[in-house]
Amino acid sequence: MKVVVSIGGSVLVPEPGADRVAEHAAVVEDLVADGCRVGAVVGGGGVAREYISAARDLGANEIELDQLGIDVTRLNARLLIAALGEDVVSAPARDYEDAGDALRQGHVSVMGGVAPAQTTDAVGAALAEYVDADLLVYATSVPGVYSADPNEDADATKYDELSAADLVDVIAGLEMNAGASAPVDLLAAKIIERSGMRTIVLDGTDPDRIARAVRHGDHEGTDVIPDGGGEEPTYWAQDDHE
Repeated sequence: MKVVVSIGGSVLVPEPGADRVAEHAAVVEDLVADGCRVGAVVGGGGVAREYISAARDLGANEIELDQLGIDVTRLNARLLIAALGEDVVSAPARDYEDAGDALRQGHVSVMGGVAPAQTTDAVGAALAEYVDADLLVYATSVPGVYSADPNEDADATKYDELSAADLVDVIAGLEMNAGASAPVDLLAAKIIERSGMRTIVLDGTDPDRIARAVRHGDHEGTDVIPDGGGEEPTYWAQDDHE
């Protein structure tokens, strides 16, 4: 089974420290021990936002700000690499070919950002498409995909299941509302739709939730079901869903 896990920077490194990174690394190592081939993509989180805000005040342009954010995602990726064992590639992959080669060789590949104007949400979806992953998991700081920003709207409804096309529509609606927060961005949603990638969006602040989702499809987040993909994947059906 090939799986790509996209871990938000605010999930992996809510503040500088080792504990949360070590816990997520342990989950990745356990999945590899189970026979999974794992690619991980790491976001920038609050640290990236602080650097970008400071650089904007100093007069940096948007491309420079994007590049600064990419640098922070790669620093966060290096933290995860430091916590992983010998099977991990020792530096963040800078393109999909390098990441794909690593997975084909049985190594864990960790990526940060790739290019300006592209979030790590999109990088995760593109990597999953490139390596033809069985599953894409977004480990975010929210419990799933909502009809509105749950931090702003008490009536926001969480979706337990969405088609890929519906995910695009929901995210597009959220992004049109200024200041609204979506768990994945629109480009990522469109890549998921075109690729037919089975996807789970969940609260990854407890890394054990990631493990349960990958092993058994057991989670309290949002399932994104590709067209014609309503049947439960065989790699879950073979488990006991304990």
